[in-house]
Amino acid sequence: MFTGLIESIGRVTACERRGAAAVLTVATTLPVAEISIGDSVAVNGACLTVTAKRESALSFDVSPESLSSTTIASLRSGHSVNLERALRLGDRLGGHIVSGHIDCVGRLSGMTESDRNRVLEFSLPPEQARYLVTKGSVAINGISLTVNTVSSSGFSVNIIPLTQTSTTLAALKTGDEVNIETDIIGKYVERLTAPWKPGGGLSMKTLAENGFL
Repeated sequence: MFTGLIESIGRVTACERRGAAAVLTVATTLPVAEISIGDSVAVNGACLTVTAKRESALSFDVSPESLSSTTIASLRSGHSVNLERALRLGDRLGGHIVSGHIDCVGRLSGMTESDRNRVLEFSLPPEQARYLVTKGSVAINGISLTVNTVSSSGFSVNIIPLTQTSTTLAALKTGDEVNIETDIIGKYVERLTAPWKPGGGLSMKTLAENGFL
């Protein structure tokens, strides 16, 4: 689990394809000595496992699934990425619960400036937009943000100056793709309440089995 509070901006030094998979290497200012092989690190929001390390760099094996469902396949040497180590028991949860499992790839569709703040508008598949609510949480490239507005196929967020300078968001351009993870709580609620929806299994029998009759 992660919090969506970015610890460091890393720099991609290599993304080598190995058939349908890849090996990603990132130069970082994170305390590499404190990171073990097998540890989890969120790279632009995608949870990856450390498979090798040097004095100031970490390498990750990237599965075909991760390449196909995130923006990692588009990373090249010199690209900047947001990095966060996994949450430790007892740490403050300053952002929100982030699993590091990307739900979809979205696209920056618009950008406006207001009093040093930046409002970013993103488009995403409608089937993922339903998990977003106004004032709820969303992770964009691993960054925990508050949703400003929501539509059937998009949403907006407000980026304060600190977030602009401490993450990769300041470098985004209209049309750029980003990793999006919607709030995990909404997905669990949907799953658990599915049997009670019309046509989803609600019947006199299920009411009786669950003590309502």
